[in-house]
Amino acid sequence: MSLLIERLREAIPTEALLTDPDVTSSYAHDMAGFCPAGTPAAVVLPRTVEQVQHVMRTATEFGIPVVPQGARTGLSGAANADEGCLVLSLVRMDRILEISPVERIAVVEPGVVNAVLSRAVAEQGLYYPPDPSSWEMCTIGGNIGTASGGLCCVKYGVTAEYVLGLDVVLADGRLLRTGKRTAKGVAGYDLTRLFVGSEGSLGVVVRATLALRAAPPRQLAMAAEFPSAAAACDAVCRITEAGFTPSLLELMDRTTLRAVNEHTRMGLPETTEALLLAAFDTAEPGADLAAAGELCTAAGASSVVPADDAAESELLLQARREALPALERLKGTTMIDDVCVPRAALGAMIDGVAKIAERYDLTIGLCAHAGDGNTHPNVCFDGTDEDEAARARASFDEIMELGLRLGGTITGEHGVGVLKKEWLARELGPDALELQRGVKAVFDPLGLLNPGKLF
Repeated sequence: MSLLIERLREAIPTEALLTDPDVTSSYAHDMAGFCPAGTPAAVVLPRTVEQVQHVMRTATEFGIPVVPQGARTGLSGAANADEGCLVLSLVRMDRILEISPVERIAVVEPGVVNAVLSRAVAEQGLYYPPDPSSWEMCTIGGNIGTASGGLCCVKYGVTAEYVLGLDVVLADGRLLRTGKRTAKGVAGYDLTRLFVGSEGSLGVVVRATLALRAAPPRQLAMAAEFPSAAAACDAVCRITEAGFTPSLLELMDRTTLRAVNEHTRMGLPETTEALLLAAFDTAEPGADLAAAGELCTAAGASSVVPADDAAESELLLQARREALPALERLKGTTMIDDVCVPRAALGAMIDGVAKIAERYDLTIGLCAHAGDGNTHPNVCFDGTDEDEAARARASFDEIMELGLRLGGTITGEHGVGVLKKEWLARELGPDALELQRGVKAVFDPLGLLNPGKLF
């Protein structure tokens, strides 16, 4: 091991190479529960592409696994350390290298925080839409690795749709450039899309060229209360079927609303079974909100309240962003699922989760990116209670099984990591799984990059 550290020090500054176990242990895992993590041999925090290349060449020489990391806000264990591995933390590669209003692109390093990029491009009248709930902390590299989404996906899509090109350090230290800066480009296989969502298992992203949009008008939001989740989901289907494209269409159940109120004192309605938040950033958002509100009323909404201005709209959206930390406070530990189902199956998914919660005698608060069917059932439990923790794990698996049975997928935006790799095999089937393992072997023949994740 001392020889490994000596070789790393040939190109890695002393302050960028951490070997103290008390320090390296803090890099052992992300925010997911029930995911095993080992103790890294060392943590490297590079600032340059050349330093990343040196790490990968050294790892290949010594046959040492490498686990790439961002801000470790992930929820699937995808950034968890392997025993004796090198953790490659990219948070110090945090430069925005270019913002081009003409080409509508940004070129960034992987450690750039999502919110920092969003604010920087906004200053030039541009917009980077992907906005995970952890956008104030999560990094662009992590977003790319897990193919993350966010609140605005119903209109603007997910991270994969904004990645035009990547610079990637391969397992043997070679630097690969994929994609393009142009608006169009279909030459060869789409390797860029292959890396998006690969969770660091194919290469280490060291630079990304991202598509931007013109900044939209300020959005206006409304809140609609429903006597049942089924009625709220009916409203979602009516809004979509009528041809509307809201910039946001989010749902919170009664359990979530109560938790957010207790956490924030926002005064959200607790007597309703489901609260639907809708927003439009069109030229006439007020008119679109009124039309969507009528559809909500037709679906059975007991109350439809539009925001008076952008500030009140932002307050509603902040309530949704606080859902996950609020639910975590209920019992101290949460397992956060992200099963995505067809919109028409959303009501059945929510009702099914409620039955699972009752059967296992657990608190499960559900919020959802309802506009694209992406549900987030949050299993709340006491991590020190072995029986309750076991029931939480069992309920989590039943929720994923329910999603697959309804024609959905085990993950809409959090990734597979350690937490869901057994379920990935069930969703893909043996033939697709064999092909995906074959792709992994082409890029990483020694199996050094983020081993034990995905499959």
